[in-house]
Amino acid sequence: MIASTAPAGAGSATPARAAKPTRAIQIANFVVFQAAWFAAVLGAAHGLPLWGTAAVVVAIAWHLAVSARPLQEARLVALACLIGLVVESANAMQGFVAYPSGQPDPLLAPYWMVALWGLLAIALNVTMRWLKRRWWLAAVLGAVAGPASFASGVELGGARFIDATPALATMAVTWALLMPLLVWLGMRYDGVAVPQVPHG
Repeated sequence: MIASTAPAGAGSATPARAAKPTRAIQIANFVVFQAAWFAAVLGAAHGLPLWGTAAVVVAIAWHLAVSARPLQEARLVALACLIGLVVESANAMQGFVAYPSGQPDPLLAPYWMVALWGLLAIALNVTMRWLKRRWWLAAVLGAVAGPASFASGVELGGARFIDATPALATMAVTWALLMPLLVWLGMRYDGVAVPQVPHG
């Protein structure tokens, strides 16, 4: 998306719009997201989950620093982490997957996995902004990309399947339901776009 702002002409009847993230911010967000994701997964794979989690925290901190309303984005990150804690802990309890590190209790999600949900939150209002109000598309993307992302993590050694078929099926259904919710939360706590009010 190219940056877009509302016209500022005097006496304009154009409704207030929101300034969208610039192309530079979108590219930076994508690069930071990918780097932090790999750091977290590879950190867990090599027995260094704290280092990977620290990389995610730095990525989130950067996002908050460049956001117009960081408190809103911080709330979004916190909610995403809370959802991630519940969902990933449920996955761990089912026994379909196992993790090499970063899991103090076998019935709880690894802390680096919870951090990845917060990392996802920093993309919702930037590189994933195009999903807003596209609920069915969000559901389909979640059903496909959620399991695919986890499988990629398995390939890198961040986790392993104990029973791949039910694990992936459960993830597909879960993400199909949760992705629209996350998109809605992104809209509710959008701290990236700045309302632009036309001057009278």
